[in-house]
Formats: sequence, structure tokens, C-alpha cells
Amino acid sequence: MPHCNAAAGDPPIVDRLDNRRPFAWIGANRYTGEDVPYVAANANPLIMMADVPSPDEVVAATRDWLERAVIGLNLCPFAKGVHVKGQIRYVVSEARNDESLLADLERELHALVGAAPAAVDTTLLIHPWVLNAFDDFTRFLDLAEVVLRMHRLDGIVQVASFHPDYVFADTEPDDITNCTNRSPFPTLHLLREASIDRAVAAFPDAAAIYERNLQTLRDLGIDGWRNLGVGTPPGENG
Repeated sequence: MPHCNAAAGDPPIVDRLDNRRPFAWIGANRYTGEDVPYVAANANPLIMMADVPSPDEVVAATRDWLERAVIGLNLCPFAKGVHVKGQIRYVVSEARNDESLLADLERELHALVGAAPAAVDTTLLIHPWVLNAFDDFTRFLDLAEVVLRMHRLDGIVQVASFHPDYVFADTEPDDITNCTNRSPFPTLHLLREASIDRAVAAFPDAAAIYERNLQTLRDLGIDGWRNLGVGTPPGENG
């Protein structure tokens, strides 16, 4: 999972994709009758607000999660290198429906492939206002794979996933180990396959990362996760 953000003190690479439609998308994405979007249930409490968080606020919460959880707990030994080099592209989508998000995804896939790896090695496509229901999110991942094949990018780019309510297939929703893939907002992580191959080759025990991460979260526990301040612990969505 080689993913990261800008070096400390450097401005992050941030883009905003505004694809508002003339209608509100009502339902699992936590809209109210007044079309005021809610942040996902497990979002960073620092940015929980009745108003729409700005792209900078969304990126700040995501960056905080990356630094405190992903790098701080060493959940991804590949992440720190690209983090300090500032090779992350943050994109905050304002999509309110699947169609708009798919369009954003297609654009960002081609933007990543077209960029020099030294400048942009990976992209975090953060979409706070669509696919907040985890079941909807997982179904969308199937569409993401279709997009990769349609654009002949399978084997070139991989789409990984993070979500405030992430649940692995063999766990219960309140299992602390789900936090390895829980982020402040629903996020699609676009990675270059070549970068993954280099990172795995450089890490002698890459196959053990998954099991080690599960143990790290079990040792940390819910109180430890709460103390990180990067999101609501499992079982505290209310």
C-alpha cells in the first residue's frame, strides 16, 4: 500500500473536482431534506459540521489519518518514503452520484498515468458525499475494475479502497482490525503497479504485513485507536 502525502511543511497537492448535478442525491449518502451533506459516520470529529467541509478540511483530515495511523502505526512500511517526498496527489471529488464519481475516477486514472512518477506517484481520490454506505462503496469497486479494463489500465494501475465503515469479509463491524482500512472519508487509492512491485521487492517480508497489521490493531485496542483522534472507534457510530 505505498501511499502518502506531501512532506512536512510543504503544501499538499490538492485538486477539487466539482461535479454538482441540478438535483440532490438522497438516501444512504447522508443528505438531509435541505440538501446539507453529513460527513460519514466515522469521520474525524474535528471536521464534523452542519456545513460542507472545504477541500482543505477534507485533505487535512485525510493527511492527519495518514500520518497518525498509516505511518504512525507502521501499517504500511512503504508509505513514509513517498510521504516525505511529496509524491501524493489529493483530489477531493464533489460528486453526489456514481456517474459523477466514475467520471472523476477516469480523469484521475489518466492524470496519474500521464504524470511523472517522481512528481506524482499515487493519488487519493476522496469522495465525502457519495458512497458513504459501505455496501454501495463495495459495489462501486466492481465498476472501478471495469473502468481499468476499458481503458486498458489493468496491470498498470491498481485501485485500493478505504472507508469510514470498512469491514473485512471475515470480521464483524465492531472488530478493531477493520481499522487498518478505515479512513475519515470514503477514498479510492490509485497506485502504479510498477511502484507496488518496487516497494514489495525492497521489503523482505511483504507477505507478513497483513497479519502484522491485524496484531498491531488488536494490541492497540479501541481505546488506543480513540486516542489517535483519526475517527470514531468501531461500535461508536452513533
